[in-house]
Amino acid sequence: MSKPIALITGATSGIGRATAQLLFNEGYRLIITGRRSQRLNELSLDLKAEEDEILIASFDVRDPEACERFVSELPENWKDIQVLVNNAGLALGLSKFYDGSLEHWNTMLDTNVKGLLYMSKAVAKGMRERGRGDIVNIGSIAGKQVYDNGNVYCASKHAVDALTQAMRLELAPAGIRVCGIHPGAVETEFSLVRFEGDSQRASSVYDGFENLVAQDIAEAISWVLSRPKHVNINDLVIMPQAQPQASVIHRNTPS
Repeated sequence: MSKPIALITGATSGIGRATAQLLFNEGYRLIITGRRSQRLNELSLDLKAEEDEILIASFDVRDPEACERFVSELPENWKDIQVLVNNAGLALGLSKFYDGSLEHWNTMLDTNVKGLLYMSKAVAKGMRERGRGDIVNIGSIAGKQVYDNGNVYCASKHAVDALTQAMRLELAPAGIRVCGIHPGAVETEFSLVRFEGDSQRASSVYDGFENLVAQDIAEAISWVLSRPKHVNINDLVIMPQAQPQASVIHRNTPS
């Protein structure tokens, strides 16, 4: 029996990288994508993958033509994608909407919403023809609860939540499962990107409490995919114990 194929976007770091490592160890062949080709190559080397076990593609999910072209031109032995993990996404800035950067807004919406749509449309075509498949969309607690200064990022992740529900409704007749996973505070490069390389400000986000790590979300993705085919995990919100709501984190204070 041939190994299943999983396509993971944003596999260069964080949740995407951890998911690639875990699924590879569980016997998947991987298609890993992202904008930083060197990191994708490093991941392939770390996995010690054979040539027929991993396929690397460096492109930007914001480019609809690149997404469509990549999927349509896959070699024959890589076309049967059984799992799509829409992980590529980011936040930029933290300010009131009236002080927001148009460039930040466009990048977040183009990546988090449109990029997910472009990849899903391209991959779902083959899944529908084969009558099976799993799509896992990585959302955020920001797609469930709005927090101060998070406006457009929260809006983008609310859109991911809505799209996940719509995709599930529209793909269920074809035998395709769609799951939304919505993490709270996960320590990855997320805050470093949001604060545009300010490492001190980024690290302070995770001070004083035990945050989630990428492996926590990767294990949740693996569990969702391992359910019997008649079982669909529609929605999964994963939070640190210290973060009961999006805007509330209970931090340890020095005694």
